[in-house]
Amino acid sequence: MTKFRTKLLLTLITLLIIVLICLGLILGQLFKYNYIKTFDERLKKENALVASFIEDHGSIDEFSRARVRTISNELNARIAVIDQKGNIMYDSGELDQTGNVNYKNVIHAIIEKDTDYVNELNQQTIVNDFHIKYYWKPISIDGDKKGYVLLSTKMTELKKAYSQIWWLLFISFSFAFIVIFILGRMIMNRYTKPIERATNVAFELAKGNYQARTYEDQVGEIGMLNSSLNILARNLQDMRKSHEMQKDRLSTLIESIGSGLLLIDSRGYISLINRAYKDIFAVKPSEYLYQLYYEVIEHREIKKMIEDIFMTEQKVKKQVVIPLKIERRHFEVYGVPIIGTNDVWKGILLVFHDITEIKKLEQMRKDFVANVSHELKTPVTSIKGFSETLLDGAMENKETLEAFLTIILKESDRLQSLINDLLELSKIEHEGFSLSLQTFNLVDLLHDVMRIMEGKAKEKNITILFDSHPNELFLEGDIYRLKQVFINIISNAVLYTPQEGNVTISMEEQNKTVTVHIKDTGMGIEEKEIPRIFERFYRVNKARDRDSGGTGLGLAIVKHLLEAHKGKITVESEIGKHTTFSIELYKDFPHK
Repeated sequence: MTKFRTKLLLTLITLLIIVLICLGLILGQLFKYNYIKTFDERLKKENALVASFIEDHGSIDEFSRARVRTISNELNARIAVIDQKGNIMYDSGELDQTGNVNYKNVIHAIIEKDTDYVNELNQQTIVNDFHIKYYWKPISIDGDKKGYVLLSTKMTELKKAYSQIWWLLFISFSFAFIVIFILGRMIMNRYTKPIERATNVAFELAKGNYQARTYEDQVGEIGMLNSSLNILARNLQDMRKSHEMQKDRLSTLIESIGSGLLLIDSRGYISLINRAYKDIFAVKPSEYLYQLYYEVIEHREIKKMIEDIFMTEQKVKKQVVIPLKIERRHFEVYGVPIIGTNDVWKGILLVFHDITEIKKLEQMRKDFVANVSHELKTPVTSIKGFSETLLDGAMENKETLEAFLTIILKESDRLQSLINDLLELSKIEHEGFSLSLQTFNLVDLLHDVMRIMEGKAKEKNITILFDSHPNELFLEGDIYRLKQVFINIISNAVLYTPQEGNVTISMEEQNKTVTVHIKDTGMGIEEKEIPRIFERFYRVNKARDRDSGGTGLGLAIVKHLLEAHKGKITVESEIGKHTTFSIELYKDFPHK
């Protein structure tokens, strides 16, 4: 914008100089010719007065030469009196000894009445830097022409006047130039500064700075321009805010969605992956983005799926199993082609829904149904078989009858225990399940459980040890449900501990919680089995567990009851040496 202002200023200065020079030349010439005209008229009158003076004071032989010389000095002119034959009767003297060359020729031209020569000589005098001009007047006495009065003068006065005129014009025009320049600059600034501000705002808008504004203090077209520019800036700023808001919403949605997203452009380059995809597949964006999909995607089924979408331009939905590190994850992959307006191919979007947990739940449901069916089938088959045997005549034998009835009773008890555990588990898992909270002494509760388990422990000569320090430890919870928890854990400890083993119970008190450790000297549990022991009907040793009379639901019930108390249970085990269950409970029940 500074270049524009400089160019405009230079144009203004050039135009002013040209106008002022042309005007000065015109005025100079006008002044010159007006002054020469006035000068000529004055000298002609003065020449006529000299001729009249001579005529009034006698002939060309009788006039006062002293008086004429005085007039010559006053007029600063050379006066000569010439008779009819061209003889000089009187000459006041040469003007600075100039004009001798043309003087006799002028006298001759006057006598011969060659006025054109004198006029041409006078005209050349004007052109050639103001030398000498000649004026003549006939002297007549009583109508009889006696001679001529020739008046010649140098144009020095005219030259001085003309020089003064040029100086006056120069000073006037210089002053006018300065005034016009200052006023023009002020006017130019008044009109160019708003344009400059508008241009700067336009540059800022082009750079993306939509907060730029210009002043709206002008009227007319410039004011309308600034107002329109500010309206444009506000509209662009609103559009940018709206675009950024939509972009943030879309980015938040993409990053927050739980499923993995993979966007591939029309050339096969990966242009977008969300946080879930990065977390699931443990990839780095720097090594994944803007790379060809078949160079970075390792899973053959996914690459084949992408190729099918590129070839068919159809939606694809498929369940795949992808090995990730040490586990196999199940995914439902939904692929869709992205087609823009006018059927322009944009790329492919893949959505990875992790259905591993759903598959696990389905498998658990299948296992549950199979286990329940198997657990129910065994006692029902036994009861049915022994009942049919008795009906076939075996009940006539008293010993056989008693043995069969004992087996039927045992299987009925097992069936009843299984049904009760299922009902109990269903009740605990129900959303309306609630605890009867009260404050009780945990030490007394554990002593009660030990007394209950004392008979079963004696059968195997197992010693149950309890480090009851401190003697009192109060906490808030459902005493009956927690007693059920400890009975299940200690019962399992006794069950899986061999003859003459030990079961040790200890407590560890923290600031807000208390942890009960139940350690046995049993067979132990393999590390890979530990995460599954709390599943329904899961058995580490299926044959032994079923022979023990357990239903396989005890630890599942324990887990749900502890979760209801906001507590947690952990297991540590070493094969052939020991297993330790650690139960952590809050002293004050956390209601939030």
